[in-house]
Formats: sequence, structure tokens, C-alpha cells
Amino acid sequence: METSLRSAAFGDGVPPPNPFAVPASPRGRLLAAIGLGGRGRYAAAATLLNGLRAGKDPVVASLAASTLASHRRQLGGHAAALVLDGEALALAIARPRGEPDPDGLDAEGARADALLGLAADNLGRGRLTAARRLLARAEAHTGNWRSRTRAGWVGAEIELASNISGAAIAPAEMALETARARGACRHVVKSRLVLGVTIANGSSAERDRAKALVESARETAEKYEFNSLLWVACLVAADLGAGHADEYRFRGVELLHAVLRHADPCGRWLARESPWVPL
Repeated sequence: METSLRSAAFGDGVPPPNPFAVPASPRGRLLAAIGLGGRGRYAAAATLLNGLRAGKDPVVASLAASTLASHRRQLGGHAAALVLDGEALALAIARPRGEPDPDGLDAEGARADALLGLAADNLGRGRLTAARRLLARAEAHTGNWRSRTRAGWVGAEIELASNISGAAIAPAEMALETARARGACRHVVKSRLVLGVTIANGSSAERDRAKALVESARETAEKYEFNSLLWVACLVAADLGAGHADEYRFRGVELLHAVLRHADPCGRWLARESPWVPL
């Protein structure tokens, strides 16, 4: 079961035969929660993650807190995510490296996840200096493909928020290249969205490439039901002036409401209160 869960979370994106089955091992439950979150099943994911946060394995507990933080952030809850990422860092910071995991589900990856999460949380709250400092700290722990990909996302987003779009291109390109090399379908989708937004205001050729990247991301997200990304892809496609822009905008909001129906009460409240979520 863990092999299929890992593939769903970090590989081909195909869900396991029974996506709601609860694995016996903590690592399996973490992988299941990551896959559920990618499909916008935030309530089911939170149930697993909260149990893991209280578990005996500090590395798994740290990764669970970081994962839950990312789900809160995806619904616009940067302040709530900040608390969870702080918890994750406290659990991970003093742990020995231990056995490495190919996808960063280890002590080093837990440190990177917590620091990158804190950087993204501060970015979302307009604290760009703090976000840059935390990203720099995280880069010392990005020895695996997943951490490097996430660092590329955060790095690009920091430069965009700083109105330095030219500097955002390199980390966005690196994230896409790294995710493609791993064959991580969901991470490729997000990397295409980040790169598309990064180059959208460039030359005519870059704008055409941005539209193609976002449309490819939208199609793949729809195929694999990555609903946590699909509603965003629809709205970005509409903003880029893609054909059927009104239809995409309506579909994006419709998908967002569907995601919120599968969120836990805290996630729904965060989305309602967030200026980032178009409700």
C-alpha cells in the first residue's frame, strides 16, 4: 500500500485503489494525508495529520505539522500555518539525520519543510525580509528533489512579491525541471503554474508560453483530480486571458466551493476570512 500511496503523492499521480483506506504505519498515514490534501480532501487529511502530530516519531510528527500547515496556507490561512510550521521546526531541529528518504520524508527533509513553510507564511503576510532569510536557511537542507522544488516555488514567489520578476524565472524554471526529472506529476502541475505566472508579463512569446504552461497544468490537474491546484489553475487561466475566460473563472470558483465542502471547519473558516481566497 505504501508504494501506491507514495506514487500518488510524489509520482504518477494515480490514486491508490482505495484512497480512503487508513494504512497501519505512521509513514503510510502521512503519505495518505499528502495524497488526500492534493485532491482537496482537507478534512480527511487533517484527521490523519492531527493524529500523527501527537505520535511518538518526532520526524513524522514534524512532517505532519508541515503538511497541515501547507493545507492551511492553500486556503489562505498564513497565520494559522505559521504556528504549525513553528511546531514542525521545533520537532525537527534537534533530530539526527537518520536514514535518508528519496522524497525527503526524513529529518533533513522535515527541517527543510518547516523552514520553507515559515518562509511562505511570512511571504503571505508581507514580511519579505523574513521570508528571504528563512529561504536562505532552508537551502542548506534541500538535498532532495522535493525540497529543491519547493524552494524554487518559494524563491520565485518572493521575487514576484518584490516586483523583481526577472529574478523569479530561474528558481521557477529549476522547480519545473526538478519535478519533471522525478516524474512527480502533482509537483509538475504546480511548477507549471508558478512558472506561468512568473513569465506572464514578459514578451509576447513568454506570454504565449505562460498560457500554454497554465493550460497544461489545468488539464493535468483535472485528469488526476488535483482539486487543490485545479481551482487555482482555472482562475490563473482566466486572468491570462485564455479562451473561455469567463467559463474558467466560473469553474474555478465552483471547484473552490467543492474543495471547501471537503475541508474541516478550521479550513473553511480560514478561507472565509482570507483576502487571498475569492469567495
